[in-house]
Amino acid sequence: MGGSVKMIQETLKLAYGENSESIKDKRIAAVQALSGTGACRLFADFQKRFREDSQIYIPVPTWSNHHNIWRDAHVPQNAFRYYHVESRGLDFAGLMDDIKNAPNGSFFLLHACAHNPTGVDPTEDQWKEISNIMKVKGHFPFFDMAYQGFASGDPERDAKAIRLFLEDGHSIGIAQSFAKNMGLYGQRVGCLSVLCEDEKQAVAVKSQLQQLARPMYSNPPVHGALVVSTILDDPDLKNLWLKEVKVMADRIIGMRTALRESLEKLGSQLSWEHITKQIGMFCYSGLTPEQVDRLTSEFHIYMTRNGRISMAGVTTKNVGYLANAIQEVTKSS
Repeated sequence: MGGSVKMIQETLKLAYGENSESIKDKRIAAVQALSGTGACRLFADFQKRFREDSQIYIPVPTWSNHHNIWRDAHVPQNAFRYYHVESRGLDFAGLMDDIKNAPNGSFFLLHACAHNPTGVDPTEDQWKEISNIMKVKGHFPFFDMAYQGFASGDPERDAKAIRLFLEDGHSIGIAQSFAKNMGLYGQRVGCLSVLCEDEKQAVAVKSQLQQLARPMYSNPPVHGALVVSTILDDPDLKNLWLKEVKVMADRIIGMRTALRESLEKLGSQLSWEHITKQIGMFCYSGLTPEQVDRLTSEFHIYMTRNGRISMAGVTTKNVGYLANAIQEVTKSS
């Protein structure tokens, strides 16, 4: 029920660090999960069973499936401010205010890196402030880390927020996924981990996670876990993977620069600075639903109506066409 021990061991090192004291002290309860979605759902059910009266605070906006996951686990949801529409950046003041005003001991869903859908991440100093206020309030941070390596190109750097929280002595939960950074979307391979007070508590928590998994899906699939453990346990294969992840991340970063420069060269009167300030697979473009509809009907360009662009779909061949189309639908704004 708990899945591949080797895969879990290697996966935890990516999140908690190669020389993590928490791993050495056996304080982490971890199970293989059905990718990031399955890890989130397993934790949501765990939260409902053992903190029945708790709720989950979810950023506005977030990946839409987060709402479905905690709703179907019957965990009440609340919201905290995250995205600032006018600046197309982080609403840090609103975020901090909502964390401060939440009841002590609340659960908070945090995106570890490459926030979906906005691509807006707190700075390291902002993460430190977030960690501090959450520690003071006794909140429980649950990190969804779906894009480790795909934000900066460096999995260590992308885990920085988690490491800061660990340094501050938080108990935390983490959902990890290899859908994007190893291209294993169809294999549903991920990990759920909960950092506990001691080894005894970790054993108990893992037992309960397995009890929850048993009637839900019984056992996780083997193939994807073997791919992950084979790569991460072999120094040469792991180094090759790290290089390939960086190539992919750098390509996306390059496409952000190309799209912004193309729009500026076309003489757009709007600011497109947010395209390169944001990070990860998605760009929260600021396009309105009506403008997105025009892109679809007039230019056959497809994106979600909130203006989220999948930067992985932008290439050197189509970035010019995309920029021209965006310029056309926004020039009267």
